[in-house]
Amino acid sequence: MLKIHHLNDSRSQRILWLLEELEMPYEIIHYERHPETRLGQEDLHAVHPLGKSPILEDGDLKLHESGAIVDYLIRSYGKGRLQPKEGTEEFARYTEWMHYAEGSAMLPLLLNLYTTRMGATSDALQARIAGEMKNHFSFVDQQLAGQAFFVGGTLTGADIMMSFPLEAIVGNGLGDAFPNIKAFVAQIHKSPTYLAALEKGGAYVYGPKSA
Repeated sequence: MLKIHHLNDSRSQRILWLLEELEMPYEIIHYERHPETRLGQEDLHAVHPLGKSPILEDGDLKLHESGAIVDYLIRSYGKGRLQPKEGTEEFARYTEWMHYAEGSAMLPLLLNLYTTRMGATSDALQARIAGEMKNHFSFVDQQLAGQAFFVGGTLTGADIMMSFPLEAIVGNGLGDAFPNIKAFVAQIHKSPTYLAALEKGGAYVYGPKSA
């Protein structure tokens, strides 16, 4: 059986959602963030040197990086679901969004998170970070105009990957500036598979109650 090492309030929540979509049996090993640093604790470092989550175990294979996990699970167990046909333009767009989620969308969010904890010493950076957040999430909002999903009119791994940064935007009170993102998050928060994953994963700061 697949195992997911799941840290609360982390990217691993979207892996649980994907597994529910794939109707795959899986075991969750739960971990809690340190109450002060909000990082993974020693029990998670014992699983992987980085102390990060999610971590997938499939037999002897152990994978970290949520994008790699999403790609692996869809290719290995999707049976043609949750991704466009390879070699098509839609597949190229799907791949683009899969990488964009962590390669571009998360960077300004993380910079904002870390610099706000620095207080006044980060003031010089805040305008640049705010500009990057507006730039990226205005772009995403425009791409979602008139469509429910990122690629092909149906749920794919790209939507699952993009869910975390978009939930973070809405959960941090910025959803009104990006109405299409807000609608996307509201839509996925009604999904039966999303809600099943949320029930199994436990408390999640970006879940429906905070949206």
